[in-house]
Amino acid sequence: MPRILMTGASGGIGTSLRKLLPPIYPDLLLSDIKPPADLGASEQFKAADLADLAQCEAICEGVDGILHFGGYSVEGTWDQILQANIIGGYNLFEAAYRKGVKRVVFASSNHAVGFYPRHHKIGTDVTPRPDGRYGVSKVFGEAVGALYADKHGLKVTCLRIGNFGDMPLDQRRLSIWLKPDDLVQLCRIGLEHPDIHFEIFYGASFNERAWWDNHRAYEFGYRPTGRAEDFREHAMAEQAKLKPDPVGDYFQGGTFCSMEFDADPSRVIDWNKR
Repeated sequence: MPRILMTGASGGIGTSLRKLLPPIYPDLLLSDIKPPADLGASEQFKAADLADLAQCEAICEGVDGILHFGGYSVEGTWDQILQANIIGGYNLFEAAYRKGVKRVVFASSNHAVGFYPRHHKIGTDVTPRPDGRYGVSKVFGEAVGALYADKHGLKVTCLRIGNFGDMPLDQRRLSIWLKPDDLVQLCRIGLEHPDIHFEIFYGASFNERAWWDNHRAYEFGYRPTGRAEDFREHAMAEQAKLKPDPVGDYFQGGTFCSMEFDADPSRVIDWNKR
């Protein structure tokens, strides 16, 4: 069986995948800057600060494939994003290359394209429209992944993850929800499919309100089992508790778009298409 490294093991996605991946990849090495509080006796863990290239090389030693979920997972200051996501993202790909890792699955984000309006359905080949410094770091990670795939032959899959969880929690998430089991399926495509070179997929389940054209994932065999509309009543009830957000409710990135927003809304929002 291949040896798989998963960074970000202490984060929300990493915590969920720690329970789902071992039956598929028994030789799973976990990493984060600090160990998970509930680390089990049978789990393999090696701490690493992604901003340190030597530490990245150490965790990549003897690894066949990487699930890269490490980094700063929300909007942050420039220095936070720079160290964890930009320097850390580059170091991860460079260490993988130096240590002969064959495949990397990179956790990108819907926030790489968050400033597309919700009425505009997009594929994976659109110009990036990040909605914050976090989104910028994900655009950077995709670009670095493409570089290492094209220049060095690393097989790279970037997943523009929507909203990961057991159910969609509001109206926006009905369009971008990602069931944990469906993320596992996308990870397996990235780690195992023989025809992967460099791909970008949207990390989304079967969402009938989707803003994204995810046909490339389906061409590689993706068949999501989660259906957002099964949770519509709960999501809409939660939505009713939220305050209106004219900017966030217009763009795909939601509150990431309205955060720090001080442009003239009339120049970026078509009020007839809200």
